Amino acid sequence: MVKFEHIPVMLSEAVEGLNIKSEGVYVDCTLGGGGHSAAICQMLTTGKLIGIDRDENAINAASDRIGSKNFTAVHGNFHDLPDILDKLNVAQVDGILMDLGISSHQIDTAERGFSFRFNGPLDMRMDRTAPLTAKDIVNLYDEKELVKILFEYGEERHSRRIARSICAEREISPIETTTRLAEIIENAQPRAKYGKHQPHPAMRSFMALRIAVNDELSPLASVLKNAVPFLRKGGRFAAITFHSLEDRIVKTTFAKLANPCDCPRDIPYCVCGKTPSLRVITRKPITPSPQELTNNSRAHSAKLRVAEKI
Repeated sequence: MVKFEHIPVMLSEAVEGLNIKSEGVYVDCTLGGGGHSAAICQMLTTGKLIGIDRDENAINAASDRIGSKNFTAVHGNFHDLPDILDKLNVAQVDGILMDLGISSHQIDTAERGFSFRFNGPLDMRMDRTAPLTAKDIVNLYDEKELVKILFEYGEERHSRRIARSICAEREISPIETTTRLAEIIENAQPRAKYGKHQPHPAMRSFMALRIAVNDELSPLASVLKNAVPFLRKGGRFAAITFHSLEDRIVKTTFAKLANPCDCPRDIPYCVCGKTPSLRVITRKPITPSPQELTNNSRAHSAKLRVAEKI
């Protein structure tokens, strides 16, 4: 059995947001350690849960953990959700969950290369069969491309200095490990102390590289839109995000699907004919309770948004 430790974020809030029906069909688009899926399966009688993940370790661990006849695990990318559901002959579902964070297992496994805290190869692939790694980006992308990734995905204000340092260091020798990259990033920034309540200088850059390696943001809006037609009337869509870029995409997409009218504001009534497909349940995002933040520091930036098919 694969040891895949992960504490699901906002477990009760996410499951409650889905409004589970015992006979319903649900999709956990980001299976991870299977925490959310296990809770959903416990509420099903004749219903069905489909769990999707890019990480084969997650698939194996969750399958062992859940072990339910109601559960089907799929090794794949939730970006391909319509194709996955078509292959499973599933026309409609009662709920979709997306937990867009990285799992604790992936962060804490040095050989996966996600963390600046552990020495490991610069990998960062959620799907280890994918061709692109963080090592490729760091050593092969030109300086302008690196600046763009660090600034847009990591919101790193020292992106130019960091990219310049990376390009200079890789001329000396290829950058192949997480600790060497973290050191380069730290040395490229103005000297400042960081402690318990301050992020490591490499945190934003590592997040940006992870997003780029796994193409986490660019397809997100279209994925959200393409998933909605599979929801039955009254079906729920719950999305948990962990940084402002993700949350902005989810918030904006839900709002547009709830109010698609693009008529000029100065006309008295709608003439475009576009009708809403969702009703936003959470006008403001749900955030973790103080108790959860005490028990799981990695839940700190999480936000849950829920919408319902109409």
